[in-house]
Amino acid sequence: MSQELLAENSGLSLRTVQRIENGETQPTGDSIKRLSSALNVTPNELIDWQIIEDSKALLLLNLSQLGFIAFPLLGILIPLIIWTSKKDKIKDIDYVGKSILNFQISWTLLLFLLVIGLFLTSKLELTTISFAGILITISVMYFINFIVIISNTFRYHNGKSVKYPSVFQFLS
Repeated sequence: MSQELLAENSGLSLRTVQRIENGETQPTGDSIKRLSSALNVTPNELIDWQIIEDSKALLLLNLSQLGFIAFPLLGILIPLIIWTSKKDKIKDIDYVGKSILNFQISWTLLLFLLVIGLFLTSKLELTTISFAGILITISVMYFINFIVIISNTFRYHNGKSVKYPSVFQFLS
């Protein structure tokens, strides 16, 4: 089919069809819909939906959890942003992203519950837990999270699958 005929059948301008065909522009959703109708194909057949392998993105996703060091919720938010923006584009990122998010959400909940529990018991004088005890507990939790992240980053870098333990399965 000529560009002129395709432009006429789709209702798009000839210049728009030429730009799309030459790769000068990405077609909008409406343009894809019109072109697929004119060509009697589905929109998915027009778009090259390839899932690529990108080990750098997966390493970045693993390391992005280290934001928890500055603030625990950053260990969830940064991986969530990376995962949602790339989950349909990169091989294995959906599985790794869900594993990471389940682990980080579980870790963050446990950290907050533990700190709140220790704080309340110390205030109620049910135990002799001191402020130093609370700091040691938080430090141990941070150390565990750090070790899990680094070991899984090395596992992935060495071609092995990641293993993030999680108490809760929020994403499956």
